[in-house]
This record gives sequence, C-alpha cells and structure tokens, in this order.
Amino acid sequence: MTLWTAADAARNAAAELAGGGGPQHAFRCLLQLLDDYQRALSTDGVAAGAELFATVPPETGDVRVDAALAGLAEHLARRDGWRPPAWAFDQKRYAKPWWFVSGLKSWHATAIVESPLAFRKRGVFITESALVRV
Repeated sequence: MTLWTAADAARNAAAELAGGGGPQHAFRCLLQLLDDYQRALSTDGVAAGAELFATVPPETGDVRVDAALAGLAEHLARRDGWRPPAWAFDQKRYAKPWWFVSGLKSWHATAIVESPLAFRKRGVFITESALVRV
C-alpha cells in the first residue's frame, strides 16, 4: 500500500476543488494524509512519518486548504518531535480571511478555543475532534 505524501494530498485536494467539491471536501484529503502519517508513524517511526511532508506540495488553488495543510505539517512535527518543513511557513499558506472548516456557525466559538496553535496562527479553525482518527 502506498502512503500519501503532503504533495499527494495537495494534488488530490486540488482535483476535489476543481471538481466543485469545495474546501470542506478538499479537507478530507488532509485527513487521508493524517491517516497515512499515523500508519507510517506506527509501523516505521517518526522519520518515516516526517518523510511524508518532505516534498513541497503544490498549491491547491484555495489558500484555505493550503493553510490547513501547512498547519497539519507544523502541528504533527511539533507534537511528534521532528522539524517542520520550511514550506509550511510560506506566507502564501496563511488563510485571510479566517477559515472555519466547519460551516456550522454554532461550532465557530468552539473551533477558536480548540484549534491547535499551528492551525490558528494560519487562520484555520477546527474543533479538537477534527484530527481524532480511529
């Protein structure tokens, strides 16, 4: 089984966006990357997980999704003890205006409070459970 890299997730997110899926649907590609990262981490260790983020991903065509991908890279790096990739700090990967991944306004306050710092500072707001995978 081939694991998705950040570049694969970006390409698939771009295809989702081009097909009219919208940014919430494109975000699912980041969750697939997260699943594959967790798989690499559990089977081959931190270095293998970090390697999935080594190649600079292409822009998706939506700065919100690009910002979320950069946030995911930095969040996992800080959480698991590897160096975040330089591309994650590219100023083109910051969402302005802010993006609340959940379209439900009732979740926005929760997302502001719960969103990990790596996402918040890029203007991307998710709930704590958004990155919980089974």
